[in-house]
Amino acid sequence: MLKKDELKDGNRSAESSIPNPTDSSTANLADKLGSINLNPPAAAPSATPLDDFDINDIDDPLAGFEAQRSGIKDLSLKEQFLNPTESNIESLQTLLTARIREGSGETLFEIGVEEDGASMNLTDVEYQTALSTVRTAATAVGAEVAVMHEQIPGSPVPATDIAAVPTTTDSASTPVTESDHATFRRSYVMIRKIPKSVEELLELRVAVVGNVDAGKSTLLGVLTKGVLDDGRGKARVNLFRHKHEIDSGRTSSVGMEILGFDAKSQPVPTMSHGRNAPWDEICGKAAKVLSFIDLAGHERYLKTTVFGMTGCAPDFVMLMIGSNAGIVGMTKEHLGLSLALGVPVLVVITKIDMCPPNVLESTVKQLTKILKSAGCRKIPMFVKTHEDVVVTAGNFVSERICPIFQVSNVTGEGLDLLKNFLNVLPISQKYNKDEPVEYQITDTFSVPFVGTVVSGVVMNGIVHAGDQLYLGPDGNGAFQMVTVKSIQRKRLNVPLACAGQSASFGLKKVRRSTIRKGMVMLDKETTPPPRGCREFEAEILVLYHSTTIGHKYQAMLHCGAVRQTARVLAMDKPDQILRTGDRATVRFQFLQPAYLKVGARLIFREGRTKGIGKVSKIVA
Repeated sequence: MLKKDELKDGNRSAESSIPNPTDSSTANLADKLGSINLNPPAAAPSATPLDDFDINDIDDPLAGFEAQRSGIKDLSLKEQFLNPTESNIESLQTLLTARIREGSGETLFEIGVEEDGASMNLTDVEYQTALSTVRTAATAVGAEVAVMHEQIPGSPVPATDIAAVPTTTDSASTPVTESDHATFRRSYVMIRKIPKSVEELLELRVAVVGNVDAGKSTLLGVLTKGVLDDGRGKARVNLFRHKHEIDSGRTSSVGMEILGFDAKSQPVPTMSHGRNAPWDEICGKAAKVLSFIDLAGHERYLKTTVFGMTGCAPDFVMLMIGSNAGIVGMTKEHLGLSLALGVPVLVVITKIDMCPPNVLESTVKQLTKILKSAGCRKIPMFVKTHEDVVVTAGNFVSERICPIFQVSNVTGEGLDLLKNFLNVLPISQKYNKDEPVEYQITDTFSVPFVGTVVSGVVMNGIVHAGDQLYLGPDGNGAFQMVTVKSIQRKRLNVPLACAGQSASFGLKKVRRSTIRKGMVMLDKETTPPPRGCREFEAEILVLYHSTTIGHKYQAMLHCGAVRQTARVLAMDKPDQILRTGDRATVRFQFLQPAYLKVGARLIFREGRTKGIGKVSKIVA
């Protein structure tokens, strides 16, 4: 008798290798088998006896069904790679399609290792055949393949790889053993979907922070313009927005720059006919775009930096540290902001060409000590090879890992590793296209012949040109219905914007004076109709305060794109007083209504006073 458990166990090893669209059919068939009682009790007098019942009537169709699937399920990845028949190619297409969908448009694929971690022991000829098969399957699903790292026989095997690969007793594959050098071919390839239009463009936002004079704007100038610095600020001039920034060499506003990679993982040229290529030209050639948010490092502009960290919704934070100065000034402050907001951090140590070795060593020791401290609890990983790039980027979804790069903007040392890392960075999975629309406004403009334009980030849902959305809250906490007449992404007109993308909306018949930063646009089907809140409760932690925080204390509060003064009304402390290190549930009151959601992270500050928290309840 064939039972449901036996049906599952018999195909467990094959099911782990390749997803199959007929899996749901198997489950349905197994459920039907489990629902049939093959040993019924004595029938009631009115029941019809089952004299002609035969178990083969059930077993035979199942056997035929399994025989139909055996051509796919019994083959390992290696066998599919080396035998590129039509059925094997179709099976690989199914696998790649699922992996690309899971990675939101791209996937990092490993050739030479089975899905259970066992080595395929590929020779040079077999490896080339496997790579060709993967390229064929990727082309069939509309994607390109780029080799990010190749391991050839005789090359050293990193300890991280040895520890990550489990052993197996499968006769079809030999387990990886702990040795100093590789004995087989293996590679990591990036498989990226070719976008059919600009709205399918992959996007990541990276906030660039660090102390003043750490080299933030210079590094972005080198990365985005493709020209090395001269050591005197040549690369950063094109990034500044104001004359006083050019004169002082210090950023005072939120700057935006983009770096594009095509489907073959090659950087999109940023120079066209001797001039800087415009954004629309870069995005037209790119399949993935990184938007760098250049933030100020001086303490005087901390308000602007905090707003860029909260309102622009960065997926990653790039913390810049000058090797000659070490961790000074606002470096710890910006690292603390990243930790409070739960954003993954990568560290870039700059100016290694001008720093003495002993000073660089001291900076590295100081950095690793802070990252391993009880407040951070991060695992520092120094990226020195292209394999380190791939392994680290693949595991960077965890907030515990902190990659560290050492670069020089003058000599170009380490820049290729940083560029490859940015190319391989995974797309954030925290946004949901199926939720009702939510759009946070971070800036407003008046554009001639267009009208009022708002820019921000689509947090949930999909917005189409012509959609009607709620806009608010206004000074009374109310929302009004507005129409989105046009949408732009990276200065290109698009018909829609999806969750996780930054976009600008042209609004119909709306005065700019009625819109402010921190307002939101919500789905018109929202029920009940949205209202702004003035009072809310939050669970907070006071990081630092020179004296005590009590009733009617006021501070600048940042929560998403919301940035305004809030006053303390009450707290759950018996003495109604908070000091450094205290935790409490506090009721705040805004000066103007704002739109908040339960669970949103917040930061409040006033002078040197700083605290973090999370919204726990909307009061009114």
